[in-house]
Amino acid sequence: MEATLEGFASPHLFSGSTLDAYTSSVWHASALLADRVKRVRQPYSGASVTELQDQVDAVDLDRPLGDTGAALHEVARLYLDNAIWFHEPTYVAHLNCPVAIPALSAEVLISAVNSSVDTWDQSATGTLIERRLIDWTAGRIGFGPDADGIFTSGGTQSNLQALLLAREETLAGVPEPRETAIPRLRILATTESHFSVSKSAGILGLAADAVVPVATDGDARMDPAALAAALDAVRADGGIPMAVVATAGTTDLGRIDPVDAVGAICAEHGVWFHVDAAYGCGLLVSTRRRHLLDGIEQADSVTVDFHKSFFQPVSSSAIVVRRGETMRRIAVHADYLNPRTATVPNQVDKSLQTTRRFDALKLWMTLRTMGSEQIGEMFDAVVDRAHEAYRQILADDDFEALTEPSLSTVLFRFRPAGLTPAECDELMPKMRQRLFHGGQAIVAGTTVGGHYWLKFTLLNPNTTNDNIRSVLDLIREIGRDEMNQRDTTAAVMV
Repeated sequence: MEATLEGFASPHLFSGSTLDAYTSSVWHASALLADRVKRVRQPYSGASVTELQDQVDAVDLDRPLGDTGAALHEVARLYLDNAIWFHEPTYVAHLNCPVAIPALSAEVLISAVNSSVDTWDQSATGTLIERRLIDWTAGRIGFGPDADGIFTSGGTQSNLQALLLAREETLAGVPEPRETAIPRLRILATTESHFSVSKSAGILGLAADAVVPVATDGDARMDPAALAAALDAVRADGGIPMAVVATAGTTDLGRIDPVDAVGAICAEHGVWFHVDAAYGCGLLVSTRRRHLLDGIEQADSVTVDFHKSFFQPVSSSAIVVRRGETMRRIAVHADYLNPRTATVPNQVDKSLQTTRRFDALKLWMTLRTMGSEQIGEMFDAVVDRAHEAYRQILADDDFEALTEPSLSTVLFRFRPAGLTPAECDELMPKMRQRLFHGGQAIVAGTTVGGHYWLKFTLLNPNTTNDNIRSVLDLIREIGRDEMNQRDTTAAVMV
């Protein structure tokens, strides 16, 4: 039994050697990571699924190595050597960011102490730090002292909780039984909104047609006039408007719905107004673009993803509500955990989770080390880079861009003279896969307007114009090679 206990990080309970093992393990892991970060030169190794599957399958999990160092080196070979490195400047694919270094030190503390911020007697000051950060975020949004919120695992969970609160608030004002009202509830959002809106509707037991699409303007943003008409149509059809979801930073185009106008319409119609700012929340600390979120203070709930636009490690997200009392709609009390007579602050009353990591400490460390203004400047920098990338693409005859970016997303295609739209649609996915397997750069892809587009999603302040140019040159090289192969094959068939 003693040998087993030595593996736990509680030196004062067991023995001095445990402290040595603890310190050694943390140092060894840090040194191994630092070595890999120093040596990494591209975002991916290029290894195939089959190669990596064979390596993972070859590990016998029932025969331990018996040494942390040996296990770390095995993990380095399996994981670190084949990880996707978001900190590499030619990773320009998804909404993943390199992390602020102060947050890494917080991760060590979080994991070692292993606090759970569901109740006071499991977290103590952790509860207060999380609450302070929620208050700080609410202040940045423009909410007053009655605001509240909770840290979550990500934007999907935040959106789910916001719509759950909207459902309960709406049902509280409907003079009919829940079982007859719920099938009539409707959520209004554009087709550009995050897929978690539709997923949440299903989880909440709403009807299959509960999400009502609202038309967009010519810039793929919610059309306020169309929203007002859609709300009237829902009521005329016997439906009950439950919530309107505006997006501040759509996934494909990075578009920001006209939050101010949408908020005014929601207030006029008495409908819960949710703003999904998972992507665009970096604007809350922007020194130059905060005005793009004007009107967000009208929202009933806001989703923020610190692990996107605040450069935090996953997970670090939150839902913030304008009126804290609405959080109580989902409170459930258990005598062993959070009795109604509790005199200390318990966060489990407001969360969909019970056991929950102290992820707020990462943001706290970042703010206390770097400050919000520097985070805002970093977010502004990636938006600037997107505009510069757009200009590079426009100036290159081999490429076309879909539209000017709003945030840090740019959609484009390799389309030299003579290549038809249909040929381009067929070529783009192949090019993207070849680029990924080469490992030197990673871009995303999506379909808009029935056509396939490559996508830069820029969330690394260290990505330069030269990095963008090198990725475009790689894409051009791959594209020309694919076209030559196609022409050769066609000639052979003839």
